[in-house]
Amino acid sequence: MRFRLWKIKDMRWRSVALMLLLGVSLAGAAVAPERMLQAITARFGDRGAQGFRDWREMLAQTAALPEAEKLRRVNEFFGRHMRFLPDASVWRQVDYWATPLESLGQGAGDCEDFVIAKYFSLIELGVDRSKLRWIYVVATIGVPGSGVTEPHMVLGYYATPGAEPLVLDNLTTSILPASRRPDLAPVFSFNSDGIWKQGAATASGSVNQLSLWRELMRKMKEEGYEP
Repeated sequence: MRFRLWKIKDMRWRSVALMLLLGVSLAGAAVAPERMLQAITARFGDRGAQGFRDWREMLAQTAALPEAEKLRRVNEFFGRHMRFLPDASVWRQVDYWATPLESLGQGAGDCEDFVIAKYFSLIELGVDRSKLRWIYVVATIGVPGSGVTEPHMVLGYYATPGAEPLVLDNLTTSILPASRRPDLAPVFSFNSDGIWKQGAATASGSVNQLSLWRELMRKMKEEGYEP
C-alpha cells in the first residue's frame, strides 16, 4: 500500500498518518484500511485503489488542522475526485446511496453521494457528528426567480447548536452560510442521531426509519468502515 509518510516531516503528522494507515481513528471510528483497500480494488481495480490511497492521505494530512480547514479540504477533495452524475447513470437505479468507497471507485456520484463521503470523512477527522446534518432542500436552478427547481441534498455544518449552518454543496466549491444560499429551500435534515423537521429544535424520529440509511450502514460495515 503506497502511503507517502516520508513527505510528512512533523512528527505529529507522521503519527497521525500512521494511525490512519493502521485503522486507529482519532474519532474512535472502526476503520480497517487493508480490508477497505481489498474491497475497493476487487470492485474497481487500480483506479479505485488509487482513489482510496489519495483519500487516506488527505485525511492523514488534515487530521491535526482546525475544523474550518477540515471542512475546506474535505470539500475540495471530493470536488476534485468525483464528477456529478445521477444514480441512473452510475448505478442504473432511481435512488442509490453509495458508500465512500463506491463513490471513489466510480469517481462519480449524485448529491447524496457527495454528502455521504464528506459526512463520514469529517466524522473520522474528529468533527462531532452533532455538528453535521444532511439537509434535503429544493434548489432553484438558473437565475433567481426562474421557477425551475429540483430536489437536492447538501451537508450542513453547525459550529454550535442553533447556529446558522455552513453549507457544503457539490454545486459550488465555496462553503457559505445558509443565508447566502437563497437558492436553497430546506425541507428536513438528519444525521446519525435523528431526523429534524424544518425549523424544529429537536429531532422527531430515528434515522433508522430510512431504508436507504440502513442499507448504507450495512454496506459500509461489510467494507470495514464504521466511523
